Amino acid sequence: MPDPRVFIIRHGETEWSLNGRHTGTTELPLTPNGESRIRATGKALVGSDRLIVPGNLAHIYVSPRRRAQHTLELLHLGCRERYPWLAENDEGEKSAEEVRTLAPIEIVEGIREWDYGEYEGLTSKRIREVRKEQGLSEDWDIWRDGCPGGELPEHVTRRLDALIADLRSRFHVGRFGKGAGWKGEDKTGANDVLIVAHGHILRAFAARWVGKELRDNPSLILEAGGVGTLSYEHHRVEEPAILLGGAFVVDVVEKEEGRK
Repeated sequence: MPDPRVFIIRHGETEWSLNGRHTGTTELPLTPNGESRIRATGKALVGSDRLIVPGNLAHIYVSPRRRAQHTLELLHLGCRERYPWLAENDEGEKSAEEVRTLAPIEIVEGIREWDYGEYEGLTSKRIREVRKEQGLSEDWDIWRDGCPGGELPEHVTRRLDALIADLRSRFHVGRFGKGAGWKGEDKTGANDVLIVAHGHILRAFAARWVGKELRDNPSLILEAGGVGTLSYEHHRVEEPAILLGGAFVVDVVEKEEGRK
């Protein structure tokens, strides 16, 4: 089994993500295209022989915002647990064949989007125009300056560091090597974690995962509906890393060839 991983998924496209408006607390639905692309992502990347193996998910974190929660629904992971935001009778009963993961679903404030404060709903271009009108420097960078009436980088760092420490202690410490994972030799159980949230906060999460200061601008991009993978080097929880590419596609091809 591979070392424990964290899959970070940005919610699907909304009207504001499409035109570059900063979307923190504002609730917006996914566009039809956003929904379609998330469904396609689920079909391509979720499965017993895919990148995200539902049976190896130990836990699912999701933002309090509805656009992230709907994205999780559209991935069709086969969660046994009822989505916490739905009424008891909204989902119906699942058959044994439909259940693919036993991972609990947790709504966490720690992974909500960056609080943009006075810049909520504005594009970066408009923010610089507003700052010029106010007699402030147009050289604005959220990673360095944060948002007036919202969060500074150190605020975001504190809440993400707390979440990362909790995640590692609960789901990754002692879950390394061939013996780990849901099919591991010592049956230590699932060891992957899934997070469904937002663009800025997930980029910040990836930066803090490897100890990078947000004020230095992590220079990471995660498009709407995009999927990223975080893991570790040398089978050690003390050496977190960003996984730039995996070999899961090879596994799919080999399995197909074996059927011929």
